[in-house]
Amino acid sequence: MSQEQGPTVAHGPRVVAGRYAILNELGRGGMGVVWLAEDRMIGRHVAIKELHLPDGVPHSERAIFEERVLREARTAGRLNDPAVVTVYDVVQETGATYIVMELIQAPTLSDVIRERGPLPADLVAKVAEQLLSALDAAHQAGVVHRDVKPSNIMLAANGRVKLTDFGIAQSLDDPRLTASGMLIGSPTYLAPERLRGEEAGASSDLWALGAVLFYAIEGYSPYERTTTAATMHAILSEVPYLTRAQGALASVISGLMVGTPAARLTSAQVRGMLSHVPTGPPTGPTALNAGTAYYPHQHPTTAVPAPPKTKTNFKVLAIGVVVALVLGVVGGVFLNKAMNTPDPVEPILALTYGENGDLPAYEISDGNCGDARLQKGSSYSSYTDCAKPFQVQTFGYLDFPSGATKRAYNAAQIRAIGESYCGWLFTTDRVNRDTKGILRYAVVYPSKDSWDASPSDGRENTLVCALYNKDFSSFTGSQVKADS
Repeated sequence: MSQEQGPTVAHGPRVVAGRYAILNELGRGGMGVVWLAEDRMIGRHVAIKELHLPDGVPHSERAIFEERVLREARTAGRLNDPAVVTVYDVVQETGATYIVMELIQAPTLSDVIRERGPLPADLVAKVAEQLLSALDAAHQAGVVHRDVKPSNIMLAANGRVKLTDFGIAQSLDDPRLTASGMLIGSPTYLAPERLRGEEAGASSDLWALGAVLFYAIEGYSPYERTTTAATMHAILSEVPYLTRAQGALASVISGLMVGTPAARLTSAQVRGMLSHVPTGPPTGPTALNAGTAYYPHQHPTTAVPAPPKTKTNFKVLAIGVVVALVLGVVGGVFLNKAMNTPDPVEPILALTYGENGDLPAYEISDGNCGDARLQKGSSYSSYTDCAKPFQVQTFGYLDFPSGATKRAYNAAQIRAIGESYCGWLFTTDRVNRDTKGILRYAVVYPSKDSWDASPSDGRENTLVCALYNKDFSSFTGSQVKADS
């Protein structure tokens, strides 16, 4: 849409609705042109989004597109969250539609990553928390954003995050508006269920959030390819590999990008896991250069407060948070194998148990100890008193579902899940502080025969996290803190 389509005056800038003076263009894309304008009635600068479609789009599709823009205003206008860009006004005149919005003078996440590279993990966690707040506000209002991507996320110098462009947001209680032949949403950040033709839901936004966080921590999009077809194929079939994220943050990102919506982490689960991401010392300047704010490095003299200590019931966390992740992972998307290993120099030990497994039996329950060396051929059909010398201690577990709903056995995927979960749990206060650097953890998981036998006899298949000494010497005294 050209500038001549809007109202004009004989001299000076174009004026919309008799009050908004257009000053200059801020940016443009497939959904419209964004202008910097002055609200002459109250004397403030605003951003105005003008509907813009390329030539050749049929009139019927233009009408549908215009309705989407109006819905954007209705959607954003009723959301009340600091991380959502505020909509002030909607104007339709001379065949054009304008949305008057809060002016955010800050770079997008795309700008920041392009200019400075990946963000530190603690800053990615802060971005995640604020975006989660914005999405929660939208979802509670019955709205799915549908286009969460780095270019729609603005990072202010004061540390605030703003999610913008609800232009294709779909209200859950409105009839779906579609346009024939139009792909709604950026393919790179489109959840796999959307590509499979399923309805967009709140979980679709959370998948996109996971892809955005991957971009923020790694510095590149996990699925972007040279063609749209290749991008879509990657989303449906490939597994992104994290190299910079560890611990809880890595588990959050991977858990959000699970291919099955029902198995994806929920907002509440993500919040709980983000609380375990450690904060780091403030680094870097507050700006890249004049006029370009960089999120959200604080002043060098400002200390970053440590998060409050919280008590964690690790059994509940294992069952309530991670099992959701596990179900999706076993279904076809597995966690990064190395993302949570606390000491990459010392590889972890991984052993199978059960029929034809490395260990004939492993029946040491959570917090209990065994007196046999953790190696192939050892069997743990009973446990020993942790007050006496012992070789191994269980510090966590995951129960895989039994019965007809259980997935096919995939040793590599199951082990990857264990490495992710046990590695993260190993770094929490569940395990006593290792002042000598001698503690290691092992993943003990079902053998194929044990896994396949479970549905017929009703047993759960359990993945176990086990502690041992790196030189396989004995312990005396529990190394695991009791749940509280």
